[in-house]
Amino acid sequence: MSGTGNSENISIKTLIIDDDPFSAKVLEKFVGNTEFLELAGICNSSLEAAKFLRAQPVDLLLLDVEMPEMSGLDLLSTLNREAMVIMVSASRDYAVEAFEQSVIDYLVKPVAYPRFLIAAQKARDKVKLNSQSASTDFTFVKVEQKLIKIPFADIFYIEALGDYVHIVANSKKTIVYATMKSIESKFPSSKFIRVHRSFIVNLDKIGAIEDNNILIGDKYIPIGATYMKSVLQLLNRF
Repeated sequence: MSGTGNSENISIKTLIIDDDPFSAKVLEKFVGNTEFLELAGICNSSLEAAKFLRAQPVDLLLLDVEMPEMSGLDLLSTLNREAMVIMVSASRDYAVEAFEQSVIDYLVKPVAYPRFLIAAQKARDKVKLNSQSASTDFTFVKVEQKLIKIPFADIFYIEALGDYVHIVANSKKTIVYATMKSIESKFPSSKFIRVHRSFIVNLDKIGAIEDNNILIGDKYIPIGATYMKSVLQLLNRF
């Protein structure tokens, strides 16, 4: 993945994973029509994709849900994942579980190119954000009529409560009217990890993991069942 400016300076290596040859061909055409996407390969099953990814990491997965032997969602739970994921399915039934796995979008077949492009642009925007975050150490959040600057290093965790999120930093709590998804997009994935549908934590602030909880200071934060495997895989890298 390269570049931080306009879309022509970004190349997102993309792997298509779909057991339906027609659907895979459509996605291949869409990738070819999108200037900032680069096709890394096409896999016909989750097992083939797992083998591919061990040898060749990519930036983005276009991942079908329903496949024989191992579903796309099952594949996600086995990956030590840094790649972004756009799920593709003929059914809307898996959308909630997919977003709990922090996918950036969920496309329902048959997929039209304009809708695909919206999803691809989300991936491009995330690349830009991570590139900018690598060179900055803070973010701004809107509180009432003000933009509040919060250094990343000060943040302990972020908690969703109803229509608000609470950003806990150096014992101070900033309350922001926003969705968890929109707040998550403001923080670099190299420093922050979603561990529960209601919690994002700063990796640098984790003191211990006890049973199914993360300890930050004297706060016990639950690890959601959906997130457990990816959290442990990430922490095992250190």
